Amino acid sequence: MTAAPALELRGISKSFGSAHALRGADFSLAPGEVHALLGENGAGKSTLMHIAYGLIAPDAGGIRVHGADTTIRSPRDARAIGIGMVHQHFTSIGALTVGENIELATGRRSRGAQQRVTGGVPARLMESLPLEARVETLTVAQRQRLEIVKALASGATILLLDEPSAVLAPSEVEELLALVSEFVAQGGSAVLITHKLAEVFLVADRVTVLRAGRVTLQAPVQGQSPASLAEAMIGRAAARGIAELSGTSASGSMRERGHLGRDSVAVRVGGIDILAGELVGLAAVLGNGQRELLRALATGNGVAGPVAFVPEDRTTEGLIATMSLTENLMLGLDRDPRWTRGARLDWSVARSRTVALIESYRIRAAGPDAPAGGLSGGNQQRLVLARALEQEPRVLVAENPTRGLDIQATMEIHERLRLAAAGGMAVLVYSTDLDEVLELAHRVLVVHAGRVREAPRGADRRVVGAMMLGIEVSGES
Repeated sequence: MTAAPALELRGISKSFGSAHALRGADFSLAPGEVHALLGENGAGKSTLMHIAYGLIAPDAGGIRVHGADTTIRSPRDARAIGIGMVHQHFTSIGALTVGENIELATGRRSRGAQQRVTGGVPARLMESLPLEARVETLTVAQRQRLEIVKALASGATILLLDEPSAVLAPSEVEELLALVSEFVAQGGSAVLITHKLAEVFLVADRVTVLRAGRVTLQAPVQGQSPASLAEAMIGRAAARGIAELSGTSASGSMRERGHLGRDSVAVRVGGIDILAGELVGLAAVLGNGQRELLRALATGNGVAGPVAFVPEDRTTEGLIATMSLTENLMLGLDRDPRWTRGARLDWSVARSRTVALIESYRIRAAGPDAPAGGLSGGNQQRLVLARALEQEPRVLVAENPTRGLDIQATMEIHERLRLAAAGGMAVLVYSTDLDEVLELAHRVLVVHAGRVREAPRGADRRVVGAMMLGIEVSGES
């Protein structure tokens, strides 16, 4: 007799005002499996799992846990029946200790006895998590581990993981996925929300794809390919366009043309020269000084010529949400002679240019006067990048330019960066996704503990990942 699903969501619908997040979505998690949940930004992935965890109430549909109809009104209800969630953004309180955060999650007081607060958690998970350590002193990997520990200490047999590897180094990602696999091997079940297709093929047994709130694919991972998953996420025509962008006719030619102008140094980073026409990647684990380095470069420190900056947080550093697209575009471009008349801006010319950029960058917006805060994440990022490139800088510094974006928006941003380098611009890209850095870059620089080193030519992700953790690698330049 086939066992009942560990978690089943049937006909789930949810709207936020006029926006339909989920439209009759079905999802089934089998006992003892890792089930990947994919989709573009806004496809409904997190909303579906938030409903399963009791953070959001569905408008329609039902939930079953181990075959029993269940009503989940809050995370407390979810935890009581064995559902734990590891959120995309860490939820622990930095000023409290590890033990105090676990106590908050479980509702149990330790009274000095570790086994009372960490019951049900494998001992090796606690090896690098001293209960007395304040969370604000932990590394990113330790904080991610703490999120999993809190769920397991609460007695979770079903884990919902929302992009858990987004800020981890490669070896830390491998360790995280190994922990998920171990959890499932011991009888648990896990849902993995991710944008990284490599993770799907590495650990998942089945995959469900959402597009615009509807399920477009639910199948075993075996037999799928990156192309088939991309088609399920964004449609056949868009997937074909992405394949063309990522083929040799696009990326290969960019790499060759990007080596033009090697006799011209555009910027010096930690004593290492970056030349005009190069696309250089920057790899680092969070907190190693890369943020400070990028902002120093953005101010023109060490840069031979105009520099443009794409910050990682488009909502707080890149745009002013209440201002229009035209007004946001003018930030930093208010002295451009193309739309200034003496000391005044010619707003009609500025609006016309904004309309042209909306079309060129495929920004989905009501028009140049629409507020930037009403755009999706991908469209906001297109606007930020359009403004940076509109400055025609000698150097472009981009910090996590595709963070949180779906596959289509990511590929569009990648191609814009390649074209910028092909046109003679020096492009420096930092990303927490090492695979992205390796895919884009002609060369890779690694920042660890404030020190910048160049990775050996042709270094793979294991070598660069080791450098990111401060491990000496033979053959470094």
